[in-house]
Amino acid sequence: MASRLLRVSAALRLLPAASARALPVRHLGVPGERGLGERGNGRGAGEGRAGPGGDRGGNLASDEEQATGLERKVMEAMNKGLDPYSMFRPKRYTGTKEDPNLVPSITNKRIVGCVCEEDNSYVVWFWLHKGEAQRCPSCGAHYKLIPHELPH
Repeated sequence: MASRLLRVSAALRLLPAASARALPVRHLGVPGERGLGERGNGRGAGEGRAGPGGDRGGNLASDEEQATGLERKVMEAMNKGLDPYSMFRPKRYTGTKEDPNLVPSITNKRIVGCVCEEDNSYVVWFWLHKGEAQRCPSCGAHYKLIPHELPH
């Protein structure tokens, strides 16, 4: 089969470009084999597989049409602007009592690290409990624990 393809490709290179485009497309398979568009593929003539929405134009399904299960849920969440795997940078809050830094957690408490000033070389660690907003013991920034659901 490879030698046949090489002979055909060598012959096509010798033809001028305009006449090569005008050549009809034909099946270059092994004699006795049938291609998908020919009879003998289990379907009648012209009964190829339908694409998405019954389209027979040879279109491929998009990611949204083809996704199922957890992949589909994640894709829908991303399209809505949600962050199912917490991959985006957290939103910055002012850290006041009225607008505390929100800390997601699947439990009733979580340990939080606060870098009180930009040029600090240490982190102040403290436990944040569910309920009212709590203050950092060093700088006074407010943090509040909010419930977080796992994506799956």
